[in-house]
Amino acid sequence: MAELVIRDADVVDGSGGDSYRADVVVDGGRIVSVVKEAAAAGCQRPVARRELDAEGLVLSPGFIDMHAHSDLALLRDPDHSAKAAQGVTLEVVGQDGLSYAPVDDRTLAEVRRAITGWNGAGDDVDIDWRSVGEYLDRLDRGIAVNAAYLIPQGTVRMLAMGWEDREATPRELDRMREFVADGMREGAVGMSSGLTYTPGMYAKDAELTELCRVVAEHGGYYCPHHRSYGAGAIEAYREMVDLTREAGCPLHLAHATMNFGVNEGRAPELLALLDKALDEGADISLDTYPYTPGCTTLAATLPSWAGEGGPQALLERLADDATAERVRHHMEVVGADGCHGVPVDWDTIEVSGVSDPALGDFVGRTVLESARLRGESPWATARGLLLGDRLGTTILQHVGHEENVRAIMRHRVHTGGSDGILQGARPHPRAYGTFPRYLGHYVRELGVLSLEECVAHLTSRPAARLRLPDRGLVREGYRADLVLFDPATVAAGSTFEAPRTLPTGIPHVLVDGRFVIEDGRRTDVLAGRAVRGNAR
Repeated sequence: MAELVIRDADVVDGSGGDSYRADVVVDGGRIVSVVKEAAAAGCQRPVARRELDAEGLVLSPGFIDMHAHSDLALLRDPDHSAKAAQGVTLEVVGQDGLSYAPVDDRTLAEVRRAITGWNGAGDDVDIDWRSVGEYLDRLDRGIAVNAAYLIPQGTVRMLAMGWEDREATPRELDRMREFVADGMREGAVGMSSGLTYTPGMYAKDAELTELCRVVAEHGGYYCPHHRSYGAGAIEAYREMVDLTREAGCPLHLAHATMNFGVNEGRAPELLALLDKALDEGADISLDTYPYTPGCTTLAATLPSWAGEGGPQALLERLADDATAERVRHHMEVVGADGCHGVPVDWDTIEVSGVSDPALGDFVGRTVLESARLRGESPWATARGLLLGDRLGTTILQHVGHEENVRAIMRHRVHTGGSDGILQGARPHPRAYGTFPRYLGHYVRELGVLSLEECVAHLTSRPAARLRLPDRGLVREGYRADLVLFDPATVAAGSTFEAPRTLPTGIPHVLVDGRFVIEDGRRTDVLAGRAVRGNAR
């Protein structure tokens, strides 16, 4: 007898087609049968050791978060309700060109400091791996949801040549190719870049193209945070399209937004660029989060030249008055490349988290607000934060446009990605709310997408990008990564004021056929494992 039958569910199967009523039988971690309209047909209904009445609930494939920053959170927090409670059953980590494998001891220490604002210092995680394969093996010991990994190009560059702003030598490029090839063979699904983050942003197109060729040879895709989401955004998108077409590598555009005042209403230009490339045969997809503000670290907004040499060199430059004045000029007058070429508006930068609890009074205020309270210039406040918090400050950037968000989420290659940073006292609510917000706000309340379309965006489309042959659809033989939600009540609970509030209307989530959320509560099940690209 099978383990579980989910009875009388309204199945939205991930294909984009119409929903249907069915009994779905799960056994051994897989869907073993889907019996449509069993009650109406009067046929013998499937039985199992356990029966779950799904009357009034939608059953869909588990959601795939195409852009997650849970690299350490998956290990630090076995509960991981931030994602499990949303119905996420697979996350893609290793994003934005900076993560924890492959590394050596020196590089690991530098990475930990550079992305403390994303993942914490890592002191509470035993980082006992150095290679991609070893990191994936660590995930296989048991995590809340499944995870796939992108090789971080910035970390690879750091490992091969440090933090220098120059072209790689032939030998250094060969080392980078080798690191990428090894990571792909060990199970990575592709490579990421953070081209507004040091040191990855120091790479020229020719270097990136060569690494993308290696990724393509191993069946992966390239996921760039490209060089600008502000001034020159369209040109930056075009650069990535052209680069990957030359390399013969599939392209997935990370958090594909059009932000800052210079891009208000310009989403149709981006979509026209992508449509032209797609019609000409390019292999492109993208992800977005359903919010207008962005989230990053305060240090990431600085000019690239200030970060050459690594985090300690950056702190020394900030401590020097003359150099700090140069940084201010680039930030406020020129438009730093770290801030997407746009002169900074300190009233749009809200501090969301600090590493040093003594700096907690800054959280929830913009830099401009804190500067006024302190009777100093915004740059003085920002500089003091960067130095006092040792670059660990996270921020929200209130620079997005709702019409752009809606236009891009309708696109034929769109998928969902939370870009969820779980650190800080007041993290961006997208970390806890992205997927129920799509279903509740943009489907039920606004009708931007139909329910069937939206579920396809969050399930089968990302599974296709990841080339996973048995995920993303409710089909016989597919893995039983499933979510049951109430379409009338599903909603994000998280807000900017209370960002860690869990969603409503998602009573059950299964990973590998096991309940990780049951009756709206997190179980103690750790059914997640690494999803390896070389196991397609």
